[in-house]
Amino acid sequence: MSASPSLRAPREVIRESLRIAGEKVSRDRNIDVRHPYNGAVVGTVPKATREDVKRALSVARGFKSSLTRHDRYRILMKAGAIIATRRDELAHLITAESGLCLKDSQYEVGRASDVLLFAANQALVDDGEIFSCDLTAHGKSRKVYTMREPLLGAITAITPFNHPLNQVIHKVAPGVATNNRMVLKPSEKTPLTAYALADILYEAGLPPEMLSVVTGDPAEIADELLTNADVDLVTFTGGVPIGKYIAAKAVYKRQVLELGGNDPIIVLEDADIEEAATLAAGGSYKNSGQRCTAVKRMLVQESVADRFVELLVEKTKAIKYGDPFDPSVDMGTVIDEPSAQRFESVVNEAVTAGARLLVGNVRRGALYSPTVLDRVTPGMTVVREETFGPVSPVIRFKTVDEAIRISNGTAYGLSSSICTNRLDLITRFVKELNVGSVNVREVPGYRLELTPFGGIKDSGLGYKEGVLEAMKSFCNTKTYSLPW
Repeated sequence: MSASPSLRAPREVIRESLRIAGEKVSRDRNIDVRHPYNGAVVGTVPKATREDVKRALSVARGFKSSLTRHDRYRILMKAGAIIATRRDELAHLITAESGLCLKDSQYEVGRASDVLLFAANQALVDDGEIFSCDLTAHGKSRKVYTMREPLLGAITAITPFNHPLNQVIHKVAPGVATNNRMVLKPSEKTPLTAYALADILYEAGLPPEMLSVVTGDPAEIADELLTNADVDLVTFTGGVPIGKYIAAKAVYKRQVLELGGNDPIIVLEDADIEEAATLAAGGSYKNSGQRCTAVKRMLVQESVADRFVELLVEKTKAIKYGDPFDPSVDMGTVIDEPSAQRFESVVNEAVTAGARLLVGNVRRGALYSPTVLDRVTPGMTVVREETFGPVSPVIRFKTVDEAIRISNGTAYGLSSSICTNRLDLITRFVKELNVGSVNVREVPGYRLELTPFGGIKDSGLGYKEGVLEAMKSFCNTKTYSLPW
């Protein structure tokens, strides 16, 4: 563990203002943004009022963008170029407010550039279809055409703390590409990067009316973001309780809800155990385990479990964790001390119930060590619920039937990982796992920023995110027909 107590964050506290149609609006009431590693205030953002939210939504609905496809392509590409030149600056900002190590923050900035590239290119794609009408005896000599148009009203986007840039850009970039207007509420724990992104997009030429950023107390402003008549769609990434609250509250609004996950890696006896353990460790500890697609359960066939656990412990002990600003550190903090305390609690609960703690479960403030538990059973809280941190619980199973039953035995259904070389078993897992995606010999979270992504059950309503699917969700489809 790195022992450096330093905070190599901005020397001055960043003081942000609301961005309502690009205008900077300050408020007397503020929220302090603290660096999780040492509690230092790294920024302040205003607490928006309901009137601020109403104004932002009214401006968004009232603005009709005249940007062409090429205009949108150019803006998104320019924003990507700006981000590339400011990679280190943005990575440091992400680390300052989230506690993620610089390695993870730099990777996130690179992913954000990919999102902008894909969105820019998709803005150029003609999205229409053509249907001939003389297909039956009742048809006519006509053709039906389709076109996608931006929503009439505003999009409300609500994003979580775990990816301060990438979760935001996954909503904003498709919004820009489809000529929509968006009001963004980033997490009050990590809002600084969202403001930086908005300024980059304005600099790249985005009309300010197309993107406003508001921060504040969710108890005060959330309902306005969900129920205001100017809102046509709510897109949310975050926890299940809030997602279900949104589903109940935002009546007759379109909703795209990307919620939690409890993703397994399933290791069969024919697998390359070295490869499987490497995937398991990386999938569990990257981003401090704070990803909806992180490896949260490790299901390992009994005949190879001892060797797998031995390798997992070895790889876990090799993880250097500590000061997020130390470039050599592999893992920083989790988002705050209460989160770390919860991980410590569920691990202790599992040990009391019979699990074996092999390494970790060391906490100092928001810093929580990579942790391995063996002999975990499916009913333990650490695997029954989503443990959103760097914990590796190993569940041993005997048969494929048992593995499928355990994997499907939680409320979640986001993603999964399968380690085997047997095609018959691969096809069976793909068919029988109740999840949104199955990755073979890869971590559960693997995807391109373009490809469809999302889950079922408590992981979401089945609607997909990813640039392509988000752009579809953000549009109305209009049909028209002509004689032919």
